[in-house]
Amino acid sequence: MKRILFIFIALLNTLVFYAQYRTQVLNSSIRTLRMRYLSEALEPSGNAIRPYLILPENGVIDGSEVENTLEISFDEMSHDVKQFSYTILHCNYDWTPSTISSYEYVEGFTSVDIVDYAQSINTQQSYTHYTFVFPNNDMQLTASGNYVLLIYEDGDVEKTVAEVCFSVVEPLVGIDANVRYNTDIELNGRYQQLDIDIQTSSLNVRDVQEVKLVVQQNGRWDNRVVVDKPTFIEPNRLRYISQKALIFEGGNEFRHFDAYSTYYAGYHVDAVRYGQGEYHVFLDVDEVRGTMHKMAGREGTVYLSEQDADGQFVVNCEKAENVDTEAEYVWVNFILPVTHPLIDANLFVGGDIFYNQYTMDNMMYYDSGEKCYLARAYIKQGGYNYMYYAVKAIGQVQMRGSRAEASLLPIEGSHWQTKNEYSVRVYYRPFGGRYDRLVGCKVM
Repeated sequence: MKRILFIFIALLNTLVFYAQYRTQVLNSSIRTLRMRYLSEALEPSGNAIRPYLILPENGVIDGSEVENTLEISFDEMSHDVKQFSYTILHCNYDWTPSTISSYEYVEGFTSVDIVDYAQSINTQQSYTHYTFVFPNNDMQLTASGNYVLLIYEDGDVEKTVAEVCFSVVEPLVGIDANVRYNTDIELNGRYQQLDIDIQTSSLNVRDVQEVKLVVQQNGRWDNRVVVDKPTFIEPNRLRYISQKALIFEGGNEFRHFDAYSTYYAGYHVDAVRYGQGEYHVFLDVDEVRGTMHKMAGREGTVYLSEQDADGQFVVNCEKAENVDTEAEYVWVNFILPVTHPLIDANLFVGGDIFYNQYTMDNMMYYDSGEKCYLARAYIKQGGYNYMYYAVKAIGQVQMRGSRAEASLLPIEGSHWQTKNEYSVRVYYRPFGGRYDRLVGCKVM
C-alpha cells in the first residue's frame, strides 16, 4: 500500500511540474500572440511595460478602466473563420493551478467566445486577426494572484491553441527595490544584484514562510527567482539584502531590427527579397559581443548604451491604416559568424518575439561551411528586440529552480551598466489560506 501511495505521489508531482503555465503558442497556425494594456493599444506610448492588473477597492476588475484592462490578440494563418473561446484559471505563485473554484475568482461566465476578428487585406500570407479585451462585461475578476487565459478552438478546452499569463495585484505592501552593481561576487563587473525591502504593516505576517518574493528579468522565465526567506526580519518590514539568489547577469542591451517595409531595408536590415510568393528579410550580419569573440576573430566589445524595449516588439508596416490586418508575414534570417560552434550549449534567438521560450522554433543551427550560426523565423512586420541565448546541452544543464537557465555571456557579453526591466512580486498565503494572494508588484 505504501509503495502504491509513493508511486501516486510521484506521478502527481510529475503532473504538477508539467502544469506550470507560460505565455506561449501551442498550435503552429497561431502567430503574433500579444498582450498589452488597452490604453497602450488605443494610444501607443512607445515605452510600454509588461502589464499587470490592479484589484480596486470594490474588489472587482470589470474592464471599465482602459489603464486596468488588457487587450489580447493573435493571428490564425488562414481566412477560414475559426470558433475560438477562452477560459481563465487561477494559479499559485509558481504558475501551477490553484485549488480554488472559479466562482471564487470570477464573476460572470467561465468561458467566452471571441467574436471580434478581421481578415488580412492585400497580403501574400492570408490570416485572420482575432482580438478581445479582458476583463469585460462577460467575465470579471475578484481575486488577486496569477492567472492564465486558455484560448481554445471549437468549444473544446483540450484544443487549447495558446496560453496568456498575467497577474492581478491587491496592493497591500510597499516595495522598495534597488539594483546595485557592486554585487556579492564581484565589483562593477558582469552582474547586477537586487536589494529589496517589503513593508508589511497592512499584513498580519506570523511566519515569514507565508511570504514569497518572486523576481523576473525582462519577462524571462528561465532565470525567474523565488526567495522564501528574508535576510532580516524587522517590525513591519522584511529585508532581502545581499542574497546571492538575487544576482543576475547584467547582459547587454537588446539587438533590434525594423522590418516595416517589404520594399526598403529598415534598421539592421541588409536586404528584402521576394520569391515564390514570400518575402525574405536578411538582417545585417551580427557580431559576437561576449566571451566567444576570439572564435569570431574579433576583439570583445565594450558596453554601449542604447535605448531598447527590454525584449518586446511592436507590429508596424508602411502606408497602412490598420497594421493588425495589413502587415505582411516575412521570413527573417539571422546570421551570426563564429569560427567554431559552442561545444556544450545550444544557441537560441530569444525575446518576446519567441515568448521567452527556447524551442526548436528559435534554435539556431551551425553551418560549418559558412562558419556561422543561422536561424530564420516567420514573423509579422514590425520592430523587434532580440538576443542570442546559450542554453547548456542536455546532461550539462544549468538549473535555477526546475528550469534550464540561459546565459548571455558567450555571445552577448554581460555588463553591470545594462538597463534591464525587473519585476518584483510579493505573494502571501497566511496559515489556513487556500491560494497565493499577490499583495505587491513593482516593475522597474
